[in-house]
Order: sequence, then C-alpha cells, then structure tokens
Amino acid sequence: MAGWHMIRMAALAAAITLTAGDAHAEGFFRKLFSGGFDLQPVEAVPGAAVPMKYKRQRVRYVTDAAPGTIIIDSDAKFLYLVEGDNRAMRYGVGVGREGFGWQGQVKVGRKAEWPTWTPPPEMRQREKQRGRILPVSMKGGPQNPLGARAMYLYDGGRDTMFRIHGTSEPWTIGHNVSSGCIRMVNNDVSDLYERTPIGTKVIVR
Repeated sequence: MAGWHMIRMAALAAAITLTAGDAHAEGFFRKLFSGGFDLQPVEAVPGAAVPMKYKRQRVRYVTDAAPGTIIIDSDAKFLYLVEGDNRAMRYGVGVGREGFGWQGQVKVGRKAEWPTWTPPPEMRQREKQRGRILPVSMKGGPQNPLGARAMYLYDGGRDTMFRIHGTSEPWTIGHNVSSGCIRMVNNDVSDLYERTPIGTKVIVR
C-alpha cells in the first residue's frame, strides 16, 4: 500500500505541470486516480526489431476521411490515424497472410487491455493440422499473441472476429502473417488505444 501511495504522490507532483491541452496525460492521470491504471508495463521494443519505415511517426496524409478515422493500407503495411489538415499518425502493422486478407469498413466495438486470447475452433483445427496445438484460452500477458491491447472490430453490431491488437512477435511487423487481424508492436497499439474511442470508423484497404 505504501508503494502505491508513493506512485500516486509522484503522479500528483507531475500533474501540477499538466496543461489543459495534453489529452493523453489527462487520460493517464484520470485512470490512475480512478484505480484503473494498468500496472503491468509495456516493454519497449528493441530498435532493430522493426524497420525504421514502420516506426510510429506523424506524416502528411491527404484524405477526405474525418479526423479520428483509422485507415489501414494492407499492401503498404501502414495504419493511419487521421488527424485532419492533411496529417495523420502512421504506424507499421502486420496484416493477413495469403488467403486471409480482407477489405471493408467496420467500427471499434470493444476495447481491452492485456486481453485474453480465445482462438476460434476453426483456427485451432487448422493449426492442429499443421502440428501446432493452440490453447482453448490464454490469459493476457507479455507472451499472449494479442499483446498489450486489443480493439475488437464490429460490423453492424456484430463481432467480425478481427482485431487490431499488439503482438509478442514485433519482428512480424511489415509482413503478411496473421489470420486477418491487424497486429502492431505493443508500444504502438497502446498509443493508438488511448487515441481511439469505441465507435471509431476503421477502413481496411
């Protein structure tokens, strides 16, 4: 309890310099003092694990999509979070391997921190035929394939079974590797998670 008290005191001291426009910091302190702060750290990704072009960066991006929209360029392996004024935050991603790619417009219907992984029966059967036995369920944690955060993609109120999620394998970013989900390094998916409310439009191209 004493250690938790010290964390809160340190956060309070830092909050004194918080500016009204710092939305991410405001969200951090709001979660901290509401008891919803995630104490399981998201480890930094080794620099060599992800090529430079796939590292998170703000870029020029011309689009008619409204600010806050997520656009995924499957061919280029980029996810764009539209900011407006022809700007976007760009993240490198891994996408569906051959036969598992898809396109369409969906919405973020649910979000979870350190999510439980429950591979669908067809995935377990498919992997079993390849000699790999998947668990029925796996609790969230650093070794979980969904990584630190997951945003569940819905179409017309129904779960598509596709997610934007983290990964325990950062070297797969920039490749066609998944069963249709969009994977990101944990640092990036955590950043996107804080910027993305439920109901966010997601366009996959």
